[in-house]
Parts: sequence; structure tokens; C-alpha cells
Amino acid sequence: MKILLVDDEKELVTAMAERLELRGLEAHWALGGEQALMRVAKCDYDVAVLDMKMPGLSGLELRRILSERCPSMKFIFLSGHGSEDDFKAGSAEAESYLIKPVSIEDLMNKIREATSGGE
Repeated sequence: MKILLVDDEKELVTAMAERLELRGLEAHWALGGEQALMRVAKCDYDVAVLDMKMPGLSGLELRRILSERCPSMKFIFLSGHGSEDDFKAGSAEAESYLIKPVSIEDLMNKIREATSGGE
């Protein structure tokens, strides 16, 4: 399973990728929407984990672009802010919405749920 992690916090996104790799997933990361779009042009991903608020393309904007290019891709939003508006928007447009800091086990569970259709 291939996972794309997109966040503007390099330490967070690289640590998450490393931890997912240790659990047997292929995890790539990007520092924002533009890098993510370049990665997706080269590789198919099963799940994209997107930060809601990033400079340039927001997580919501990036999700809309990616879902057009890759209709089978699943999405999980992360937010460090956790506002009610973010929660509503993220919940409506993704399989899951998590508040940072997120435990790797919670993220793994959400990835499994997203790829199994919530079963």
C-alpha cells in the first residue's frame, strides 16, 4: 500500500513516513501541495494524508485536484487547529479527520478503515 503524506512541517511529515514504513507501508512525503502534485504525477497512491492548512494550496484544494486525477485515492485530513469549520469541511471531503499530534496507531487505523471501505 502506498501512502502520500503532505504537510508543511518537515519534521512531522518525515517522522510519520518513517513510522509508517516501519509498519510495512510504502510512505512518501511532500512539503506542500506543489510537491505533492509532482509526486502524484509519477506514482499512484492508495491514500493521501493531507494537512488542512498549508501555504499555497490548502489541504482542501489539494484534495479536490488529486481526487480528479486519481478517483480511487482515499483521503485523511490532519489539522493542528481543530476548528469546527475545519472539522466540518474535512469530514465532508475525506474518509477521516484527525487532530495533531496524532498517534501513529490512530493514523494506521484510519488508513486501514479508508482502504477497506470502513468495514
